[in-house]
Amino acid sequence: MSSSAARAAALPGDPPGGRRAVAVWCVGVSVYFVAVIFRTSLGVAGLDAADRFHVGASALSTFSILQLLVYAGLQIPVGLLVDRLGTKKVLTIGVVLFTAGQLGFAFSPSYGMALASRALLGCGDAMTFISVLRLGGRWFPARRGPLVAQLAGLVGMAGNLVSTLVLARLLHGVGWTAAFAGSALAGAVVLVLVLLFLKDHPEGHGPEPVPHRGAAYVRRQIAASWREPGTRLGLWVHFTTQFPAMVFLLLWGLPFLVEAQGLSRATAGQLLTLVVLSNMAFGLVYGQIVARHHGARLPLALGTVGTTAVLWAATVLHPADRAPMWLLIVLCTVLGACGPASMIGFDFARPANPPERQGTASGITNMGGFVASMTTLFAVGVLLDATGDDYRVAFSSVFVLQALGVSQILRLRGRAARRERERLVASRVETVHVPA
Repeated sequence: MSSSAARAAALPGDPPGGRRAVAVWCVGVSVYFVAVIFRTSLGVAGLDAADRFHVGASALSTFSILQLLVYAGLQIPVGLLVDRLGTKKVLTIGVVLFTAGQLGFAFSPSYGMALASRALLGCGDAMTFISVLRLGGRWFPARRGPLVAQLAGLVGMAGNLVSTLVLARLLHGVGWTAAFAGSALAGAVVLVLVLLFLKDHPEGHGPEPVPHRGAAYVRRQIAASWREPGTRLGLWVHFTTQFPAMVFLLLWGLPFLVEAQGLSRATAGQLLTLVVLSNMAFGLVYGQIVARHHGARLPLALGTVGTTAVLWAATVLHPADRAPMWLLIVLCTVLGACGPASMIGFDFARPANPPERQGTASGITNMGGFVASMTTLFAVGVLLDATGDDYRVAFSSVFVLQALGVSQILRLRGRAARRERERLVASRVETVHVPA
């Protein structure tokens, strides 16, 4: 252990970690695992949904857009709720909501009812990840923060893998209603686990009581978090890195590979699985690098954005009608790095805020990628309908949001770095990350 890591481990009030922490955290992260299965289930059912509800590309994209709109819009309220009520209560509410949404989607007879079900699912899903981040911060030493956060993202991608492999087979084996209703049983299982075994924090490591004074308190929490350059930088890192893979996995990857690239559904499914497996591998690597080398955060994030943009352009703008398989494989491998890179956004927001604002700051940061994903999902759907399913034009909308995000990252990076140095010097208690 380096001397700086040792200092981080000695921070007053740092949670002890250990086996019990791992057990409690596994209960919490299992909720996120199930939430991601439900969230990404439409990604393998997009073509089936279009046939079932007799809708086109724009209407199909509305499913995911509405779900992400609800998710993104609830991030700050959920962060405030987690800071005030604790992890267990918020996760319990989340499980109930996303399970009800998945069940409703299974039995929806119409497009309107299916939309309402996805919105309900989005409400529950919105309550999971911020709660899991808060749980990790309460149970593990601060120096483990980057790795624990990346591991949570890795578990989420494992949920995506279940959607890609298991739910897709169920869908075409037992049909729409049985597949979605059967998957909802997982929500009931994790609800029992949360109620029986989850604890917000170890004994003696509870947060300091903070007076809550209604709307004034909420405004102060949000304003104080937003004033920190690290929070805003975290939001823009999350915004810029996450959305290409999210758009690909959540809805448009399978139609693009089947309709534009002429692949079979089985081959397209294998490429989507490659994105998920790559994400899991990159998550382990990025978590270790950031935990050991604090200064690697921004180079990793910007490097991921640049590499993704180059390969996305090479695929979408390939002179032949269809990109070669090797290029599609490389693209899907690199898309796997987008999720782990987006987690770096939280590694800017955490050291910028004291413990009592961690949920709020994480909520602000987590909005970034989902706002970008929602915007791109909508743009792709509209452009596909307007151009007669021209994926070259539709997928080029990705570059606009990448350019916007990179410009904001470059604008904020200096201020965030100066403020972080000031906090490190001012108080070891408030420090979450210490440079290795």
